[in-house]
Amino acid sequence: MRGRVGRLAKSGPGFECVSCGALLAKWEGRCPRCEEWNTVVEVASGAQGRPAAGSAAAVESLASASTKGDRATPTGFGEVDRVLGGGLVDGSVTLVGGEPGVGKSTLLVQLAASLSGPDRPVLYMAGEESAAQVAARARRVGADGTHVLLAAETDLAAVVATIAEHRPGLVVIDSIQTMVDADLGSAPGSVAQVRHCAQVLTAVAKATGVAMVLVGHVTKDGAVAGPKILEHVVDTVVLFEGDGRDGLRILRAVKHRFGPTGEIGLFEMRESGLVAVESPSETLLGGRRCGVSGSVVAVTREGRRPVLVEIQALVVGTTAPSPRRSTRGLDAPRLAQILAVLERHGGIALSKSDVYCSAVGGVRLVDPGADLALAVALASAADERVVADHVAVCGEVGLAGEIRGIRDPDQRVAEAARLGFTRVVGPLAGARRPPGVEVVVVETVAEALAATGVGAVAAHKPRAGADARQRHRPTRPIG
Repeated sequence: MRGRVGRLAKSGPGFECVSCGALLAKWEGRCPRCEEWNTVVEVASGAQGRPAAGSAAAVESLASASTKGDRATPTGFGEVDRVLGGGLVDGSVTLVGGEPGVGKSTLLVQLAASLSGPDRPVLYMAGEESAAQVAARARRVGADGTHVLLAAETDLAAVVATIAEHRPGLVVIDSIQTMVDADLGSAPGSVAQVRHCAQVLTAVAKATGVAMVLVGHVTKDGAVAGPKILEHVVDTVVLFEGDGRDGLRILRAVKHRFGPTGEIGLFEMRESGLVAVESPSETLLGGRRCGVSGSVVAVTREGRRPVLVEIQALVVGTTAPSPRRSTRGLDAPRLAQILAVLERHGGIALSKSDVYCSAVGGVRLVDPGADLALAVALASAADERVVADHVAVCGEVGLAGEIRGIRDPDQRVAEAARLGFTRVVGPLAGARRPPGVEVVVVETVAEALAATGVGAVAAHKPRAGADARQRHRPTRPIG
């Protein structure tokens, strides 16, 4: 059955899954790739014979190829420019994804007003809202829309014609899932429509040199909705994240052809719109409650700058056969690994407890340097021992219980010192020590737990039963 996925018949109609984009030779009630029901629809298929002969493409040497089009234009928002490596590049296509209500349209309205000018108009194509709604948002956030051209249009042909007529410096499509080409015959938002419209708009951007920003919906897992080819077609993919219960918003680049990924930009949503956060660490630690167990400050690295984030853990005993493992802002597989390391090398058994972990502030941590802080937070919550308020932790945890090195230790220690922390625990051998800051170098999880005051069981003590006999069993050479 799976052999037919991704392959159309040589003649006659074809079929496509609107959920995952799989191409099928015949209609089926259930897609064999994503196993969703009633998602296969008929689509028109072109000729499947040999490609027509054409003229050869113009070629040039790699050394002589021009790179003048790669210069970035600053957007006027420092945090956006940080994520994009300096700004928007002419002829580039940027995909912005985010959950409903997170502030994608607000951000793009402010960007459109900032980048527009008499000699550089911005074209804003609203597919989900009316022109009056977009104009009301612009007035609410104080955006000057004098040189922003606004239209509520979803027809792809009309959008392309409008771009050709006005020749703007920037085009905003809000959103790509609302664009539709009447010639395809499928519904707006379908895989075929999203893929086709994205390819056409990308070709227009490359041909005219117009920078283009596409707004994309996201799934419940946080991934950009639609076919995966959508992310391959565009030049840059950024995700706009945030917790609706507070005003903090995070812009994160996951793909960028004109610079590195991994940078984040922090904003605060206010009545007047989005405002850049100048000191992320101070904002993320604002309102932190001191003197409680299960709370540890991690010195992480987001992009090229260190950021201090509070990690909280809660451990509750349970009689359920499968204890619950809940994370927010942290990687679930990393949590499972750290729990195993704590039990094996830290003497802390949590296999009969529900575990809840969270990175406070709505951030999503991807830096492995937050591992040790999570381990200390779990140990603190399990034994109800409080980590001192002036202690910050960083380090990557290995499967053997070792603490592995991290990037930019000097910057991490300096950021912790700037915020008043007087003790930093981690694999920081050789790191510069600011005045008044004690740097505690640890090599194992057991040492880190002892250095933070939450390690009650030494990792080297043998346990009773088969584990102790196995521990003292002589090691045989391999081979």
